[in-house]
Amino acid sequence: MEQDSQRESLEVLDSQIREAYGRVVYTHKTHEKCAEVCLYWQRIIKNVQIWLSAITSGVLIYAIWGDTKVATIIGAVLSTIFAIVTAYTKDYDFGTIAEKHRETAIEIWALRESYLSLIADIQIGDLPLEDVRQKRDHLVASLKTVYKGCPATDAKGYLLAQKALKDAEDMTFSQDELNKILPEALRKKPPKDS
Repeated sequence: MEQDSQRESLEVLDSQIREAYGRVVYTHKTHEKCAEVCLYWQRIIKNVQIWLSAITSGVLIYAIWGDTKVATIIGAVLSTIFAIVTAYTKDYDFGTIAEKHRETAIEIWALRESYLSLIADIQIGDLPLEDVRQKRDHLVASLKTVYKGCPATDAKGYLLAQKALKDAEDMTFSQDELNKILPEALRKKPPKDS
C-alpha cells in the first residue's frame, strides 16, 4: 500500500517537473529569440546611422560648392533625423540588451538540462521521493535567481520561440540525426526486421 502511494506521489511530481521543464524550454528559446531580434534592430539602426551620416555629410559638402539653400535644408532635415535616431539609441542599447538575453539563455539552458536529467532519473526509478522533491526545489530556487536578473521578454520573442519549437522542432532530433552526430560506439542500431 505504501509503495502504491509512493508511486502515485512520484507520478504527480513527475508531471509537475515535466510541466516546469516545458516552461523552461520556452523561456530559454524566447530569450534566444529576443537576443536575435535585438541584434537585428541594432544592425538596422547602426546602418541607418551610417547612411544618414554619410548622406548628411555629402549634402553639406555639396552646400559649400553648389546650391546652398536647398542643400542646407536637406542637410538640416537629415541631420535632425540622425540626431533623433542617435537620441533614441542612447537610452536603448540593443546590443547590451541582446547580450543580457544571451547570458540569461545560457543560464536557463543549464537549468533546462538539469530538469531533463531529473526527468530521466525519475523514469529510471532509483531516486527516492524525497530526493526528487529536493532536486525540484533546488531547480525552482535556481530559476528564481536567474529570473530576478534577466531582461523582460516580449510577445515577438515568444512567437518566434513557439515557431522554432513547434514548427522547426528546434529541440528534437530523429534517431538517424542523433546517430550521425554521436561517435559510432554510442549510436543506436536500428531494430532488425524479424
